[in-house]
Parts: sequence; structure tokens; C-alpha cells
Amino acid sequence: MKKAFLVLFTAAGLATITMPSCGGGSGKDPEPPAEENLVISAIPALNGQQESPAPGPNFPLSVNVTSKMPPQGVKIEITVKEDGSSTNFFTDTKTTSSSTTSFVITNTPQTVICRVTVTVTSVSKATNNATGFYLYSRK
Repeated sequence: MKKAFLVLFTAAGLATITMPSCGGGSGKDPEPPAEENLVISAIPALNGQQESPAPGPNFPLSVNVTSKMPPQGVKIEITVKEDGSSTNFFTDTKTTSSSTTSFVITNTPQTVICRVTVTVTSVSKATNNATGFYLYSRK
């Protein structure tokens, strides 16, 4: 009887040791997938070039997020100043999950070159951002 009990006990011990894990896990939540780096475009293009002078005083701007949209959306910041100046004459900020967002730049001064800077930042990951600029002027 002792021998049968010893064999049964040994077999049960070996079975327990060699069984695969039940997947209880480490208790940590799984890592969310990495966010795709933001890629943006705009009309007019954010290529650092100067647009032809236009009548104004208001100028449309369409900002497009061409990469995959972050899960919590993006914050789009528009600043406009006379080129070479440190003072903005126009600013606007919108938070959105839309791939295209429209702005209208108002009160553009006449006959000076203006710099439009567009910064798009992920709401969920502040280090994920993209920036571009273009120059324009009002006749």
C-alpha cells in the first residue's frame, strides 16, 4: 500500500510540475499599441515657400492629418505673425479627431510677408507632433 501511494504521489507531483501555465498573467495591463508618428499636410502647402500675394484680408487654411489619427485625437495650433517678428497677430487652436480641419486667418496686414506656423500634437502623447510653415502676403 505504501508503494502504491508513493507511486501515485510521485506521478501527481510530476504532472503538476510539467503542466503548462494557466496564463494567470503578470497582473499588468497589456501595453497599448504604439502611436503612429503624425504626418500632416495643408492647403496652402506647409513647404516653407511664399505664396503669391492675394487680396485678403481673410485667408483660408485647411490642415490635414494624413497619418493614422491618434486614439484621443490631435490639438492643432495655428500662429501667424509678420515674418521676422515675435508677436503673433493671429492664433487659433482646435482639438479634433477629424482628419481635416479648416481655419480662417483674419486681419492680415497689407504688403508685409507673414509666416503661418502649424503645429499638430497628439492629445494622448505630447511628444508625437508635427510642424510646418508657409509664407504669404496680402496685396
